[in-house]
Amino acid sequence: MAETVRAIGLMSGTSMDGVDVALIETDGEAVVRPGPSGFRPYASAEREAIRAALAAATTLTDRDARPPALAAAEAVVTTAHVEAVRAFLADNAIDPAGITVVGFHGQTVFHAPERRLTVQVGDGAALSEALGIPVVFDLRADDVAAGGQGAPLVPVYHRALAAAAALPRPVAILNVGGVANLTLIGADDGLVAFDTGPGNALIDDLMGARTGARMDEGGRTAAAGSVDEAALSVLMDNPYFARPVPKSLDRNAFSAVLVAHLSTADAAATLVEFTAETVARGLALAGGADRIVVCGGGARNPVLMAALAARTGVMVDSADALGWSADAIEAQAFAYLAVRSLRGLPITFPGTTGVARPLTGGRRVGPRLRAA
Repeated sequence: MAETVRAIGLMSGTSMDGVDVALIETDGEAVVRPGPSGFRPYASAEREAIRAALAAATTLTDRDARPPALAAAEAVVTTAHVEAVRAFLADNAIDPAGITVVGFHGQTVFHAPERRLTVQVGDGAALSEALGIPVVFDLRADDVAAGGQGAPLVPVYHRALAAAAALPRPVAILNVGGVANLTLIGADDGLVAFDTGPGNALIDDLMGARTGARMDEGGRTAAAGSVDEAALSVLMDNPYFARPVPKSLDRNAFSAVLVAHLSTADAAATLVEFTAETVARGLALAGGADRIVVCGGGARNPVLMAALAARTGVMVDSADALGWSADAIEAQAFAYLAVRSLRGLPITFPGTTGVARPLTGGRRVGPRLRAA
């Protein structure tokens, strides 16, 4: 039996709101014991540096290139993660010597698997040196290089959580960050996973442009609006939604320009329904499930949760209702993936990224690095 170790996971997602930190105890397989979690928000200037990198990254052909905007964003992201982990360790009185590994996602600034290109900024070696803890990072690159989508990476952790909770199969676990991704766990424990479409990104961008707010807090703006069915129909007229699974998206694959003529409330309501309808379309494409467990920022939006239930016609629960942490699951997953990487276990699979065979991944750096 493999040893159970303590690992920290870090996630900075497509919503670009900040750094999630989570501790778990795990053997990288069946044992999963979540610990405390934390959050370090990005300041406005930090988000702007990341947005500048998103714009600059569209012209990249070399994933290791760091033109000025990407170099600046990488420094910002790395510093924010160092600060996030140091604060987390101090707040929870955790000795870094007791942490086997940190799983570091970094910040995705470009994702085009059809070009075998995915770019995450964040210096894993600098993070490890600053913390004095081994780091596993760059977890998407090997899968993309092997012809996979490089996303989503969390499904193998979703399966471990579902097994620990003895959830009846089939069950779907939906993460709604900037992009929404779905994991379908079959009756045979098989995995199918893919990006369904936009999550919160278009709504966040709308609110930022129209009101200066980072998000539609509690879905209040959408709740005050009405869905424009004509605009929704045009939004849904995209070949991505009919493509077979698995498949993945870049954060900027869709644009809110199709709701530019609507009031802020109606535009928000329409974009919420767009997210919900793309999830319903994806769930049907993947074979369906009787229950969806929602995690990520979208689980905090009651308007979206209601729309998901209405559009899919199945039971929809927040991860929090199961005793999980809707906010911390992705960070926990990167701790779990880091342990799997150290042990040479697969982190991506044919049904989750389309890679030809189960594949491990990640770059490993730092002091006292060993197989966990």
